[in-house]
Amino acid sequence: MSPLLLLACGMLLVVGSILWLRLHAFLALVLGAYLVALLTPVDALRTYSEQRLAKGEITEKAAAKFPTKPPAARVADEFGKTCGNLGILIGMAAIIGEAMLLSGAAESIASTLVRWLGAARAHWAFFSTSFLLCIPVMLDTVMYLLAPLLKAVARKTGRDYLLLVLCTVAGGTITHSLVPPTPGPLFVAGELGVPLGMMIGMGSAIGLGAALSGVVFAKWVNRNQTLAVPTEDVSTSPQTDAPRILPPLWLALIPVVLPVALIGLDAAFASTLPAGWLGSAIRILGDKDMALTLGALAALLPLTRYAAKGAAGAAISSALASGAVIVLIIAAGGAFGGALRQTGIAETFGAMLGGARGFALPVVFLITMLVRTAQGSATVAMITAAPVAKAFIESGAHHVHPVYFAIAIGCGSKPFCWMNDAGFWIISRSTGLAEAQTLRTVSPMMALQGFVGLVLTMICAWLFPLR
Repeated sequence: MSPLLLLACGMLLVVGSILWLRLHAFLALVLGAYLVALLTPVDALRTYSEQRLAKGEITEKAAAKFPTKPPAARVADEFGKTCGNLGILIGMAAIIGEAMLLSGAAESIASTLVRWLGAARAHWAFFSTSFLLCIPVMLDTVMYLLAPLLKAVARKTGRDYLLLVLCTVAGGTITHSLVPPTPGPLFVAGELGVPLGMMIGMGSAIGLGAALSGVVFAKWVNRNQTLAVPTEDVSTSPQTDAPRILPPLWLALIPVVLPVALIGLDAAFASTLPAGWLGSAIRILGDKDMALTLGALAALLPLTRYAAKGAAGAAISSALASGAVIVLIIAAGGAFGGALRQTGIAETFGAMLGGARGFALPVVFLITMLVRTAQGSATVAMITAAPVAKAFIESGAHHVHPVYFAIAIGCGSKPFCWMNDAGFWIISRSTGLAEAQTLRTVSPMMALQGFVGLVLTMICAWLFPLR
């Protein structure tokens, strides 16, 4: 069976199971992996094992056994490989996010920026806060956290509530899909072999440009549409209780800044430093798993003073409960991607696109966009599209660095946010936007950011090929 037909069957089963059968993404991805593995011809498996043997990835004995392995065993191998690569990272990132919320660190960052910039520039404060917080924290959680602050500032100024909402979404939605350790970009970077430091740096740089296009759109929309400032809500108002003591800004920022700085140091200097204790320390502390673990410990530290007794244990339990689901989905995506690679799809793409190198980034963007629009989840769309980008990379039919494929996938997960996306309802319900107004404002803004991000990615790939 043709690798392209296997790709079509697998993606149709995954998207159809989520969209029409309403199956959980984990089950849909595992079923897709099983289907592809079951239908992959023995000749394709033999070729794949010979390629891995030539690269030194497996032994001769393992290469001889691989074509006769049962489909479920091949899927389980790829599942375990992905879980081993990303499981600790996702668990630690979940702990960082939960601990920052319980300790008040996230609220401290937002409140300090609003105080520094003033009410007239509060939209920049919320933009910056969401851009920063959505690196370790999921966008839906950030929206729930910032919604009461948005409303409080809007009541104080009496204007520009829509601008505040849109700028908050503009900042957070980009880092949610472009900057690890959020699960989507974390998986894509691992799948495509992109160093984590490079993904963080390039994702932040290109993401900032795309996010600023959202601010421009937000200001234009705010001049032409209005959103009523919500009335006081006793159940959510931060003024109902005595003022909460929040961690200082420097302490609140450590869980975000520390792991990013350590990973960045390792990426920039570890290979050039002479042998010795300094180089060894940077390599050890800059390892992605170690850096995120230190970030998690830093996030738990403020809980001892700024949260109730036992909050650290509660934060870890809650984070691991939600993180376990994400790990299962990510690992299932890795199994689906691994099954597709075994079909020989990389060679097929190489033969097809040998003379069309410029279309590789738009193609993976379009695939991600179509999956995102069809089934709603940006993370699942990125997981589904990553194997296609991996096939492009392995085909050798282009000269684009893998980091640009990863960013193009992240940008493709922005269009089109509508009713089948849980984030659509979270933004709508937490801020008071009506469904129609969310479609007229948030959805086109996110689509614009995705297309601007793709253009910036293609320009950077041309100017800075990184080869």
